[in-house]
Amino acid sequence: MTDKDTNGYDDEEMTVELELEDGQIVNCAVITILTVDKKDYIALLPLDENGNNDDGEVWFYQYEENENDPHEEPKLTYIDDDEEYDNVADAFDEYLDSVEFDEIIDKQNEQ
Repeated sequence: MTDKDTNGYDDEEMTVELELEDGQIVNCAVITILTVDKKDYIALLPLDENGNNDDGEVWFYQYEENENDPHEEPKLTYIDDDEEYDNVADAFDEYLDSVEFDEIIDKQNEQ
């Protein structure tokens, strides 16, 4: 039986290791994958060595999966274009608003 709160997934947080231009490896929690203007983007929460994020900074990257090989690692691409980045940030804000709304509705239904 699946728990409706986890959508069938366990409570373990999905993470990815991201190598920065300077060679530093950063472990990031996957927040969500968004589709904006027919492209997929991933929102990542960079974590410190203790698995925490104290500043609330979120990173956005273009996200591509190989449809022909589902086992291949997804490709993350840095967003160079300011307008594209702003569109993704706006979509992420809308996502956060919908999550907050869903949480409010869930709490009301529990009462």
